[in-house]
Amino acid sequence: MNIRPETLQLYLVTERSLAAGRSLTDVVLAAVAGGVTIVQIREKAATTRAFIEQARALKTALNDSGVPLIVNDRVDVALAIGADGVHLGDDDMPCPEARRILGPTAIIGVSLAAAPGDGFADADYFAASPVFATDTKPDAGPALGLAGVAMLRRAVDRPLVAIGGIDQHNAARIIAAGADGIAVVSAIMAADDPTEAAAQLKTAVTRFS
Repeated sequence: MNIRPETLQLYLVTERSLAAGRSLTDVVLAAVAGGVTIVQIREKAATTRAFIEQARALKTALNDSGVPLIVNDRVDVALAIGADGVHLGDDDMPCPEARRILGPTAIIGVSLAAAPGDGFADADYFAASPVFATDTKPDAGPALGLAGVAMLRRAVDRPLVAIGGIDQHNAARIIAAGADGIAVVSAIMAADDPTEAAAQLKTAVTRFS
């Protein structure tokens, strides 16, 4: 396993459209200052070239922070920039193939809405997705709720992060249900003060960790 559970405590997933014209790197670094422990760069609409350029810039900015950078979906982009790992969804490259390409030390995360079957032995962590309904991923499946998080906690032997509709008001309940951490998008990316938003979320998480 290439990731410790505490690294997942406060997981930021980027969304440039929520940054209100601010630099993505500036928002992310402000959030890291507030307590973000891992960052996933997500660029659904970008060209491959633009994705690589943005991801490389963010990787460089994070180099001295000790915070890992994970690339959403794109194994090729993760490989091109030397990212710490990749996060895979249902329609992405299968986990064993991603492991063969990225090597034994890469962090590989996989989204789950049900107990995993075969083919996930190479995953380092799982993401319960979505916990609650969310506007940032309209194609997400039905909400799992806290009972779904608890079910996945019982079903998997890897670190578990929860994502989908999470903010400072429900974060503690998700940790109490069994998640090792929370992944957020708008709760930080759309915040006027990403540092303060991250600090509030980190407090909620660590209270029950």
